Amino acid sequence: MSKSKRVTIYDIADELGMSASYVSRALNNHPLVRQEIRNRVKKKALQLNYKYNSHAANLRQGSSKTIGVVVPHIDQSFFSGVIAGIEEICFQHNYGLVICQSHESFKQECLAVETLIHQNVACILISVSAETQSYAHLESIKQHNIDLIQFDRCIDKLDSYKVLNDNKETSFNVVNALVEEGYKRIAFLGGPEHLNAFKDRKEGYLKAIKHAGLSIPYNFIVDNVLSKDKAAQIATELLSLKDPPDAFLTVSDHQSLGVLEIANSLGIQVPQQLGIFGFANEAFAEIIQPSLSSVDQKSKEIGERTANLYFKNILNRKDNTPASSRKEIIKCEIIIRKSSRKVK
Repeated sequence: MSKSKRVTIYDIADELGMSASYVSRALNNHPLVRQEIRNRVKKKALQLNYKYNSHAANLRQGSSKTIGVVVPHIDQSFFSGVIAGIEEICFQHNYGLVICQSHESFKQECLAVETLIHQNVACILISVSAETQSYAHLESIKQHNIDLIQFDRCIDKLDSYKVLNDNKETSFNVVNALVEEGYKRIAFLGGPEHLNAFKDRKEGYLKAIKHAGLSIPYNFIVDNVLSKDKAAQIATELLSLKDPPDAFLTVSDHQSLGVLEIANSLGIQVPQQLGIFGFANEAFAEIIQPSLSSVDQKSKEIGERTANLYFKNILNRKDNTPASSRKEIIKCEIIIRKSSRKVK
């Protein structure tokens, strides 16, 4: 037998002079197979280094006890928190988890989805990449009779379960908090506007600026600035103006970190001269100096609620009944730290 070839139940059957179906039943402890035969088959499987092929079993059974997850980055606290929540619920239901990351690439996201479809997972949970604007690859998930749930970053037009934050309301309240601290020239560093989460945060910002009766120059509002380096570049330009911003609201803590580093390099005091407010409450937000005001999106709860949508709503629906579209909203918590608390 070739050492490069994966051992199958057919190899075991050939060695023992049995049928493959009988070997399969023995390996799965079928009650009609005598214990003596079961032991013999399992011993031979061990000798041949046989490994159970869950993928093949999934294809035979038409489903699997595995959930697929696609996120932009697994090394960000927000997404690792979501994954922890999903994993906890999957463990309770004896389901496995396959985790993929897109690195904010539409192409990599499509490849991840294709891989999970080939794995025949029971459901795919996804937060889409910054580049994702079309969604044929997500429609194909449903065409393969695999359930789909979107969380955090979603394609609004796609009919699916969605788990979201109250982004618009939270952003509105953050700007109000900055105004109450005395900041009047508040810049906004956003994300890709075609994604719901970033669009809603921008709308909340604009609504609050109007509500406060403030006039903000158009160049104080910059979209599609997700990376720390890009945020630092924009902050350098804005803080070098004759009338620079006196505060920044960003849609991620990584952007805020870029702004803070530029402020320090320019000798601008935070928070006395410049207020900074982030989003996601990354692990570093509490330990940098000054500590970063941010929005806790309750990432673990998002993960738990997303996974529970599958186990409590989708899995238990009647056979062949399509999963209806539904939104679940997780309320954020605004955490005010030193970076936005003006010294009076």
